[in-house]
Amino acid sequence: MMPLIFANKGEENTIKKVGGSPEVKKHLKDIGFIVGSEVTVINTMGGNVIVNVLGTRVAVSKEMAQKIMI
Repeated sequence: MMPLIFANKGEENTIKKVGGSPEVKKHLKDIGFIVGSEVTVINTMGGNVIVNVLGTRVAVSKEMAQKIMI
């Protein structure tokens, strides 16, 4: 298991755990980061990670990406 920020660009991974405070977990769940879902890193820009999750492109900060374990 490793944080999402270490995933290779274009590689499909499964979300294994979402960490952080209850508010952070709820926010990440609301935007599609659900344990068992597939996530693919599209690009990284200026400290943000752009991913495809549940068929939608989402940008998350590096801090948030560190809380998503794949």
